Amino acid sequence: MRDCRQFYIDGRWVNPAEGMDLTVTNPANEEPIATIKLGSAADVAIAVAAAKKAFTPYSETSPEQRLALLHRIIEVYQAKSNEMAETISLEMGAAISLSRKAQVPAGLAHLAEAARVLEHFKFEELKGSTLMRKEPIGVCGLITPWNWPMNQIACKVAPALAAGCTMVLKPSELAPLSAYLFARILDEAGLPPGVFNLVNGDGPTVGSALASHPDVAMVSFTGSTRAGVAVAMAAAPTVKRVTQELGGKSANIVSGDADLIKTVKEGVRACFRNAGQSCNAPTRLLVPQSRMAEAAMAAKQEAEAAKVGDPRREDTTVGPLVSKAQFEKVQRLINQGIEEGATLVTGGCGRPEGISKGYFVRPTVFADVRNDMTIAREEIFGPVLCILPYEDEDDAVGIANDSPYGLAGFVTSGNLERARQVARQIRAGNVHINGAPVDFSACFGGYKQSGNGREWGEAGLEEFLELKAVFGYANRVK
Repeated sequence: MRDCRQFYIDGRWVNPAEGMDLTVTNPANEEPIATIKLGSAADVAIAVAAAKKAFTPYSETSPEQRLALLHRIIEVYQAKSNEMAETISLEMGAAISLSRKAQVPAGLAHLAEAARVLEHFKFEELKGSTLMRKEPIGVCGLITPWNWPMNQIACKVAPALAAGCTMVLKPSELAPLSAYLFARILDEAGLPPGVFNLVNGDGPTVGSALASHPDVAMVSFTGSTRAGVAVAMAAAPTVKRVTQELGGKSANIVSGDADLIKTVKEGVRACFRNAGQSCNAPTRLLVPQSRMAEAAMAAKQEAEAAKVGDPRREDTTVGPLVSKAQFEKVQRLINQGIEEGATLVTGGCGRPEGISKGYFVRPTVFADVRNDMTIAREEIFGPVLCILPYEDEDDAVGIANDSPYGLAGFVTSGNLERARQVARQIRAGNVHINGAPVDFSACFGGYKQSGNGREWGEAGLEEFLELKAVFGYANRVK
């Protein structure tokens, strides 16, 4: 059992002002692995005060100084990459192969991208006689989830540091150990005291206190749409900037001219990656009506080939869900899909055969799904794929856009221009053509109830800056 009950505030590990103990559980075996402290509004106030004090000197550092700091962080992060991969796998159940190949590298990619952008970024530009100046927004409250911990922590912390902001991070209490390690990395890299602060806690207490604090200039939140609404409401009275990356129910459109079998199997693997716990997962697979049976069979074969089990094993492809509550939610939605008349192709309720402990879910595929069914509307956040039929391209686009979410979309076609045309019509912040991977120099974010604002790359840095116009800057003094 690890004792992780201290917070990182003003460059030191300190005891919380208030709060209660919380046991962190390994989702693969339901055994306790650590104890943390759930903080309070008093802890948030102390952390924000430290960040506020550090803001003036840190905001006045040069881009070159901040760039050197990012390079030191990258160096320490790389040295601790194996420890980070094992920590993420332990706390939230990611298969160790995924943790090493994707979870940890994603955090590194955001640190490197922030450094790349900072190296060439123009904080000042003259427009006629007016100086357009981009300045750090101030103290930032960062609230992150458990499913891709380093991806979502680094894509907030790295641009905030590059911009010259100071911050208070509240990681998920379900998977807080990687955030502890990240704080150690920043400390070892020589981050000035107060620039980065870590306070553990739950959303209604610490998250709300952070979002409503008058000295916090901006809140960057990643999580569920429901929680995002609560953050926005808490932030509204102080009129602070709020950026949100929320839920998704992404459509994966397979055109009639695509290699159906290959594309369906790739779609199943993408949906089940990270045990389906990705907000941009392609959970709605749209195929031509005439090829539904063929698609269902291909999906069944791929789902049943998935290796579910101990995330420490190198051959595991699907680990457990993060918690008992998440497991029960997914079970409820699978059962609802059956009750509403979707065709259960494979999987279903309960744990996989031979597994009696841990929050493991049977990889599940539904066919003949209507877009008005609950499983096609709600974000399930588990290894559950819905296959929906469409009649023609316009129908496919209509189904894809008939969702309260708009985070990501996927299009596969043998005709690139046709795929581009479909991609233009999808109302989502990110669209992948023909299996293209993410580009960390691009932007990430959603339309509609998938959020507002953008992360990653130059767009992510811009979110942490205020734009000031200095009139008469280049005028001669009379």
